[in-house]
Amino acid sequence: MDSRIAPALVLFAACHSAHSSEALADTASTPAPSSPPVPVAVVGTDPGHLSHGLPLTPTGHDQLAAFAAGCFWGVEDAFRKLPGVTATAVGFTGGHLEHPTYDRVCDHDTGHAETVLVEYDPSRIGYAKLLKAFFQIHDPTTVDRQGPDEGDQYRSEVFTFSPAQEQAARAAIGEAQKRFKDPVVTKVEPIAKFWKAEDYHQQYAEKNGFHGCPTGKLDGLL
Repeated sequence: MDSRIAPALVLFAACHSAHSSEALADTASTPAPSSPPVPVAVVGTDPGHLSHGLPLTPTGHDQLAAFAAGCFWGVEDAFRKLPGVTATAVGFTGGHLEHPTYDRVCDHDTGHAETVLVEYDPSRIGYAKLLKAFFQIHDPTTVDRQGPDEGDQYRSEVFTFSPAQEQAARAAIGEAQKRFKDPVVTKVEPIAKFWKAEDYHQQYAEKNGFHGCPTGKLDGLL
């Protein structure tokens, strides 16, 4: 039903200079002190303790955010690159069907959006910067479509966890509109039940090295 090509979707029919021997002897006798490895931040896969069910509960002082911006493979991959994001998962929200599956959402009659749930450390990255990334990585002027992917599950929407997030999201829409000739159609509504998508969708780009759902660049955010 969309243009994403991956083995899993078949089930749905559907990236020294040379030294003299003398110099080598000198360096061998006086080895340079080694530097400790630079730790690499690990982005988790269980935002809000999602596997524990609702209500979502972030770890410690972390906070949660949720964004729909088209194919959730590429959207999740983009958010996982942002310093301060501590965990992500993909799933469905904004619809009326309990326990939706990917196959069922693709029928376009459940009301769900392909959504990325983000847990983040507000001392390292603010919600405003997450919104900035959101508007950079997709086209917020196309109704129920991103590129070749069409359907209401590909809509542009911010799902909020507080009145403060709602206010920030609406302000960000106003700022984004200044950059677009066409009207920004991004929706904003409180988060409803978030249903985690099937395992093979989670961190798809990382696990498969396949960027079948490209997004815009994260300019000035990395």
